Amino acid sequence: MLLVAIALLCGAALQSATGFGFSLLAAPLLFAALDPQPAVGLLVGLGLVINVMTLGTERRRPRPLVREAAAILVGAVPGALLGVLVLRSLDAVALQVLVSVGVVAALAARWWSSRGAPRVPATPRLWTGPLAGVLAGGLATSTTTSGPPLLLYLLGRGVQPAVMRDTLSLCFLGMGFIGPAALLVTRSSEAVPDLQLVAVGLPAVVVGHIAGRYGFVRLQRGGYETAVTALLLGSVVAGLAGTLG
Repeated sequence: MLLVAIALLCGAALQSATGFGFSLLAAPLLFAALDPQPAVGLLVGLGLVINVMTLGTERRRPRPLVREAAAILVGAVPGALLGVLVLRSLDAVALQVLVSVGVVAALAARWWSSRGAPRVPATPRLWTGPLAGVLAGGLATSTTTSGPPLLLYLLGRGVQPAVMRDTLSLCFLGMGFIGPAALLVTRSSEAVPDLQLVAVGLPAVVVGHIAGRYGFVRLQRGGYETAVTALLLGSVVAGLAGTLG
């Protein structure tokens, strides 16, 4: 329970500060402590709490890219159903490896797309948003680490940190409903977390979110993308450590 609380607190603080990272950090540790399906259910439910707090409790007007978020969420619906099949067919170690591979792929794609490219907002093709949604939806219900494809999509558009944080929160909020619906439709009752886990995790994510707000204010002044890259690399290390352990 202590490991679960620490993982959720740190993950919530990182997502509050950068706009994503809750599951990227917490999932490898929770997969090491719990069975995969209840771990996914817990992360999906508590992720919904974090994103409601980001958009509704910070005494400011959120500025998400609504059309982009809508396109992503349309693609996330079939992706979430496919992700349930992955969740049922892989064990915890395989899911940890999948998380690490996904993060490395996101980093490699981001590095390749940014080589020598001017840092100006890009006009995306119509299919890129839904494709990012399919990938994110699949990851949401299989590993709960839906951030990398969304992050890559928004970074490629040159979105400012505050707008990116709000857009990611809106996408994650939508997936917070799509994911449980996919689990319900596919009758994945094993993904329902124990009430004791919820009682431990809920205050941890609330405290972590509040702490992360101060980090976001600092990151807006500079170093946002560096911090995001460091977070991705840290999640890879955490995932591999969990696998080897």
